[in-house]
Amino acid sequence: MKHTPLLLLLAVLAFSCGQPAAEAPASNPESTPEPEAPAPERTFGVPAQDSLRYDDEVHLRNVRQLTYGGDNAEAYWSFDDSKLVFQATSARFQTECDQIFVMDLERDQKAELPKMVSTGDGRTTCAYFMPGDSTIVYASTHLEHKVCPPAPLRNNGKYVWQVYSEFDIFVADLEGNITQRLTDHPGYDAEATVSPKGDKIVFTSTRSGDLELWVMDIDGSNKTQITNTLGYDGGAFFSPDGSQIIWRSSRPKTPEEVKQYTELLAQDMVQPMEMELFIANADGSNARQLTDLGNANWAPFFHPSGDKVVFSSNHASDYGFPFNIYMIGTDGTGLEQVTFDKSFDSFPMFSYDGKYLVWGSNRHNGRTRDTNLFLAEWVD
Repeated sequence: MKHTPLLLLLAVLAFSCGQPAAEAPASNPESTPEPEAPAPERTFGVPAQDSLRYDDEVHLRNVRQLTYGGDNAEAYWSFDDSKLVFQATSARFQTECDQIFVMDLERDQKAELPKMVSTGDGRTTCAYFMPGDSTIVYASTHLEHKVCPPAPLRNNGKYVWQVYSEFDIFVADLEGNITQRLTDHPGYDAEATVSPKGDKIVFTSTRSGDLELWVMDIDGSNKTQITNTLGYDGGAFFSPDGSQIIWRSSRPKTPEEVKQYTELLAQDMVQPMEMELFIANADGSNARQLTDLGNANWAPFFHPSGDKVVFSSNHASDYGFPFNIYMIGTDGTGLEQVTFDKSFDSFPMFSYDGKYLVWGSNRHNGRTRDTNLFLAEWVD
């Protein structure tokens, strides 16, 4: 539940050193053929700055900052890895609450504003590219709210997330025109992500009375509930081959925890202080708890191998912060810290080709509350 702004220029430099064909020397059948030139590196418009990377961040290289101010998060890649879709609240973009933007990696986003592809009304969350990269799916309250609905951060002194019952899931083209409504049911429908196979969408819904995971076909048909345990099941993503899902969950156990959870949910709120990661087959079968770290473990995403998961966690903190990105095997072993910020790193997302990681961070924000997007080459 969050998204954010911008991206940068994809500059490809090609050098040709060969002679014109008419002047090319005759080939020698006994000579060794010259090796093919390597593919040019992607450079993304702004220079890489290793000053943006902390020394212990050995999995990151050539870090680039993609947004500059505001609240930017949840940047998700197009299938061809040429664009990012994200949500942002930013004075630069003239948004008072989260709206959806697309950044083209072939353009200098520091000089050119990204295109808003949501309606501009209400509040939005969790956009994702659809197969073909010409449309996106996202959740919005615009049918019920022309202005931003309130976003309480505390309830009786405790930090909460609002799960707006007015959220429904829509498909829009890259000009911002809504082409399809995928959900039309009272209650919260949001957090939709798309299988890399392009056939299924997983989302979170209260349509059965609790915050559960559902899957539907890419056209919105065949909606099926795949979790059925009391607690907030959300933020789900498919594995690279589409066979599994990973998600965050709160699972209240004691009578007091159950009472608190159900009372907050009746007010369209959850308290995301205790969450662990769960993994299952894409149809919800063989579900199992992956982490048991304590505090809030969330924003999981599969490593390109499908054998590991990156996620955000504050399990090492006694005071709520910092959040950093960690990696763990899908068998629950090999926990490793990836980022080493002193405040907040989250929403890690791998490009489809597995070469890049994009995430949201408070690093280098001049001691403001700005959350910006950063991109780095991934080093295994």
